[in-house]
Amino acid sequence: MVTVNIHEAKTQLSRLVDQAAKGEAFVIARAGKPVVKVVALDSPAKPNRLGFLAGEISVPDDFNSMAENEIAALFGAGD
Repeated sequence: MVTVNIHEAKTQLSRLVDQAAKGEAFVIARAGKPVVKVVALDSPAKPNRLGFLAGEISVPDDFNSMAENEIAALFGAGD
């Protein structure tokens, strides 16, 4: 694992972060003593997204009123 001093980490942060994101962790040291370890976060390969079933299913036009009478009867309405 690569160890870099704070000054080098500041000047090369973008490159170091890119390497860490690819799985190459590194340590930042102060006065030669390790202070922190930088590793990539675990994240899902593909984030969940809305609309993933677009075009796969269809919603009936009367969706909001489906079974309206049956539901009303369950609550004693419409008598």
